[in-house]
Amino acid sequence: MNAVRKPAVAGTFYPNDASVLRREVQKHLSTVSTDDTKSVPKAIIAPHAGYRFSGDVAASAYALLKPAADRITRVVLMGPCHRVAVTGLALSGADYFETPLGRVEIDKSAEAMVADMPQVSVFAPTHEQEHSLEVHIPFLQEILGDFKLVPFVVGETSPAAVAEVLDKLWGGPETAIVISSDLSHFLDYDAAQKIDQRTCEAIEHLDPAKIERHGACGRFPVGGLLHYAKAHGMSVETLDVRNSGDTAGNKDRVVGYGSWAFYEGSKKPRARPLKVTIKRPETTTPTTTASDFEEQTKQLLRDHGDRLIEIAVSSIRRGFDKTAPKQVTLENIPPALRENGACFVTLKTSDKQLRGCIGSPMAHQPLIVDVATNAQKAAFKDPRFKQVTQNEFETLRLSISVLSPQAPMTIADEADLLKQLRPHIDGLVISDGNHRALFLPSVWEQLPDPATFLAHLKRKAGMANDHWSSTFKANRFIAEEVYAPYPLSSG
Repeated sequence: MNAVRKPAVAGTFYPNDASVLRREVQKHLSTVSTDDTKSVPKAIIAPHAGYRFSGDVAASAYALLKPAADRITRVVLMGPCHRVAVTGLALSGADYFETPLGRVEIDKSAEAMVADMPQVSVFAPTHEQEHSLEVHIPFLQEILGDFKLVPFVVGETSPAAVAEVLDKLWGGPETAIVISSDLSHFLDYDAAQKIDQRTCEAIEHLDPAKIERHGACGRFPVGGLLHYAKAHGMSVETLDVRNSGDTAGNKDRVVGYGSWAFYEGSKKPRARPLKVTIKRPETTTPTTTASDFEEQTKQLLRDHGDRLIEIAVSSIRRGFDKTAPKQVTLENIPPALRENGACFVTLKTSDKQLRGCIGSPMAHQPLIVDVATNAQKAAFKDPRFKQVTQNEFETLRLSISVLSPQAPMTIADEADLLKQLRPHIDGLVISDGNHRALFLPSVWEQLPDPATFLAHLKRKAGMANDHWSSTFKANRFIAEEVYAPYPLSSG
C-alpha cells in the first residue's frame, strides 16, 4: 500500500479547491515578466508563507523554471522544520506528496542515493504538519507538470553537511534544486528591512556564516546551498526582497520574503567586470590605479549613456504598472553593454535629497540588465523610503554610477584607512561580522572629510562611530556617473 503525505495547510496557506488553487498560482505567475534569452537557474530560494503574503515573491523564482519544464523531471526540495524538530536532514518515508492539484511521486531511487549518509534519516512526524515544503508543490505542479520529488525537512546541521547531500543529488539538467525559506519574523517594518538586507547580502556573497540566527528560518538549507554554490563557482541573482508589510499585512509585525536564482558556470558565466586594471594596495601609500577603467567607462557612457538612461527611466515607469523591469533583448545590444557590470541607480529630489538608491556592489549580470533591475528597485524597493509615486518621479534627478571591481585595502588601523582614502575618488565598502555598508564616491559631495565620511558609513552599517576590530575590512572602488535630463519630464 502506498504511503501518501496528505496536505496539511490547504485551505489556510493556499486554496483547497483545485480550480481555485490553479487560478491563484497562475495569478502570481502572471505578475512576472520573464526574459526567454536568460538561462534557466539550477537552483532557487523562495519563500513559504501563505500565498497572499509571499506568492508574488515565490513566483519571481518559479517563473524562471518554466522554459525548462520539458526537461526537469526531478526536484530536490529542502525546507526548515517549524513543528517537529529534527537534527540533520529528514526524509518522509512517503511514496507520494499530495496537494489539491494531485499527487507527486517521491523519487525513491534518488532517496536511496543518500539514505546511508549519517546526516540523513527518515522521520515522518517532522513532515506531517510542515508547511515549508508543502506550499511549494502547487507551484511546481503548475510549472513542471510531471516530475518526481525528493523532499527534505532540514534541522540544525552544518552547511557542509547539507552541501554534501546536494552534491549527491545534483544531477544534470533534469534536476532542479528548490530551497524554502522566509526571512526575518515579527519585527517592525524598518527593523525587518535592515536584517533582511543583511541576509540578502550574505546570500549574494555566498556566505552562510553571515546569516544571523533570526535572519532566515531556513538558514540551514540555505547555508548548504550557499556552501555548495561557492565551492562550485556558481553565481546568484537577487530576484525580489519584500515583507508582509509590502504585500498583504500591516507594518507593525512583519515577515520577510526573498527569492534568488543560482546559475552554474556553464549556464551563466560568473561575474565578469568591465575590462579594468586595479592593483591591490601593498603599502600605506595608495597604489590603486584605475585609468583603464576611467577611460573605458567614460567612453562607454559617452557612447551609450543615453541608452542606459532610457532603460532606467522606462523600467521605473513600467513599475507604476506593476510590471517587471524593462526586458532587454541582448542580441540587439552593443557588446559593451552586454558585458557583466555593476551599477547603482540613484534618485534625488530637486533639492538634492536622497530619494532612493539601489545597486550591485559587484558585477553579476549584463550591465544593461543591471541598470534596468536596479532602477526599478531604487524607485520601489529601497527599504529607507516609501515607493516613488508617478507624479513625483517626473520631478526627480536620476543618475547611474558604473562601478569598478572592488580592491581590498591593506590597513593597520583606522588612522591608516583614513590616510589611504582619496576624497571624491574612492567609493568604500566596510564590513565586520554581520555589519556591512557601502558609500558611492558621490557621497563625498555631502561628506568631504574622510573621518566624517567613515563615521557615517559605520553608522549605516550599524556600527558605533568608534568601532574597530582586527576583523574590520575595507574595499574600495571607483565609479563613473551619467545623469538623466532634469526634470525627467523634459527628457
